[in-house]
Amino acid sequence: MTCEEVLNVASEHLLQLRRRTLDFISIKPSADVAYAKHLARIMSKLSPIMGNMLEYEAIAYLNKLDIWGGSGRWRRQDPGFPDTVFAGSVSPMPGIEIKTWFPLATEITARFRETITHFQQNQTNVAVIAWLPDRVFYGQPYIIDVWIDSAHGLAQARDLHYHNPPDYIVLEPEDTSRRTVNLQQTNTNGFKFQGTRSQLRRAEAIVAGWGPRGKAYRPSPVYQRKLRSLYGRFKYRGDTNFAKMDRIQHSGLEDFKTRVLRAEIEGRTVSEWAGLLGHYEKVAERLESLEIKRKRGGVREATKGKLAQRTGEFERALSALVARST
Repeated sequence: MTCEEVLNVASEHLLQLRRRTLDFISIKPSADVAYAKHLARIMSKLSPIMGNMLEYEAIAYLNKLDIWGGSGRWRRQDPGFPDTVFAGSVSPMPGIEIKTWFPLATEITARFRETITHFQQNQTNVAVIAWLPDRVFYGQPYIIDVWIDSAHGLAQARDLHYHNPPDYIVLEPEDTSRRTVNLQQTNTNGFKFQGTRSQLRRAEAIVAGWGPRGKAYRPSPVYQRKLRSLYGRFKYRGDTNFAKMDRIQHSGLEDFKTRVLRAEIEGRTVSEWAGLLGHYEKVAERLESLEIKRKRGGVREATKGKLAQRTGEFERALSALVARST
């Protein structure tokens, strides 16, 4: 098998996980609505653990398929990128970076910072698996949808979206190939201009001098030296939100996000559940704050009562969910 064939076959089978419930773990339901509310508030804390287990399940699923013809097996490499590679006789080595998304958190919080120079042979795909418990806040992991595309295309969309010199620059990692594996740098970084208006005008004049394609992003050493010259002459700050997948604005990924948020589970769309939970959490946090103040004699009971009424829609939805599941 060729690298392209391995990636195509693996991607086709991962896409078949859509709308499947997996039985490797289960969060037990309860008739106690208060317990359900507690689960709803801590579910985001469980998400990283569940996401990690989903990655292992995806690898096990691929290895169970009798389609590889002795060419190799999928294995996880941690640490390392991508986190899943097809180890065997295929060259270049195919790989899939698996990201999981718990959409009640509303945003795909995973980042994709790997340099585009690593994907010149199109040997890596990125898979995003959107999941929830099949009873929204408890039950077994239910895969709502799966999105897969090339890592090269995703990196290209990222660089084109962010890079806008001199206001915003994307810098490639320095050459660290002679270092040991654990010390090698492979991530790009984004930097936002922080100088004065007059300094910005000077920087703009410098970029204009680079020619008609001066703003087009290139990972080449020559172009990167120009960017590092800007970085050295003017004040920039590192962007802590750089490369969040929710903000890359890759067209295919945006369509996937829309599909997931519109998907129905237990009588409501994912977007509606996320909105109800988000509103409830805000009100609950406010009520907790008011309770502290009340004990100090600074809050009227009427104020607490009005806030409590605003959680009604979420509590009714949760009560109906509990009734159907117990």
